[in-house]
Parts: sequence; C-alpha cells; structure tokens
Amino acid sequence: MSRIPVYSVDNAPQEVRDQLEALRAQFGKVLNIHGEMAHSPVVLAAYSGIQDAIARHGTFDQATQEAIALAVGNTNDCDYCQSAHTQGALAAGWSEKDTVAIRDGGIDANPKLTVLLDVARAIARDGGEVDERTWSRAREAGWSDVELTELFTHVIVNVFTNYFNHFVHTDLDLPAASGLGG
Repeated sequence: MSRIPVYSVDNAPQEVRDQLEALRAQFGKVLNIHGEMAHSPVVLAAYSGIQDAIARHGTFDQATQEAIALAVGNTNDCDYCQSAHTQGALAAGWSEKDTVAIRDGGIDANPKLTVLLDVARAIARDGGEVDERTWSRAREAGWSDVELTELFTHVIVNVFTNYFNHFVHTDLDLPAASGLGG
C-alpha cells in the first residue's frame, strides 16, 4: 500500500500541473509514480529534467534505453519499474521472452548490449563503481567513452525512480511483468 496518495492533474498542486499533464499525455494516464512525485515540485522537476536531458541529448535508441531500465530495475528489485519498462520494451520491439532475459542477465542474441547492461548493473549495484574487467569488456565490445558516460545518466534516472518507488511503496497501476508478483 502506497504511503502517499496519488495526485491527478486536477488535484495536484498548481505548480506541477503542467508537468503532470505532459506526463499524462506521454503515458496515456497519470502513472502512480508521477502522481506521487507531484507532492514535491523538486522531485517531479528533477525526474523530468533528467528525462528531458536524455530526450534532447541522448544517443541510445528506445530499445537500448528500455533494456538499461530493465537491468537496473532488476538490480534494484523494483517491481514497479520492471513492469513499466517491460511495457516500454515491448513497444520498442523487444519480445516478452527478451524482456525476461534482459532482466535475468542479458540477451544472448546481442552480446554487445549484454556487456553494456553488465556495466549498468555494476553502476547500480556498486554505488557507481565498475571493476576494470567489466569496463574493459565494454570497451572491447565497441562502446565509446561518449556512450559509457551517457549510460551513467540512464542508470541514475532509473535508480532515482527505483528508490522513489521503494521509498513511497508505489502501488502497481499497470500489468505486472512476467515472473513478478506486482
């Protein structure tokens, strides 16, 4: 059970209504996580700011972004984010089987991506530390300095939402990802 109520666009504080409306337009409804973030303008602005920076400057395609989110959500044991990003991954072209494989450790059909996801998991799991072996494997797989530094931002926005969901006990308002309790 959620610790705080979920705002709608109509009952949210005035200063966050435009951001909440934009999120509703993007996702088709106000997701519980966004309605909870709306309690604090700084939380919603921080989340939106990172998402905006990724949208404007990021180089990863949607399928890669969703794979990163699934890997980080699994690392942080966030059922809400794994469920939300399973829906996003399906929309980005991944199969249900692929989403489970990504959450469980990688995808055999794409070893280069699996190496990137190993780096993402290390960042999320080890407080930003990535051992030299994992870093070297990523470089050997062809990931550039630009891509590896960008990865950090994708991990951080996902850690932000994972931890927020843990903090407020966000109730699941979308289909549970395969293999999760929801």
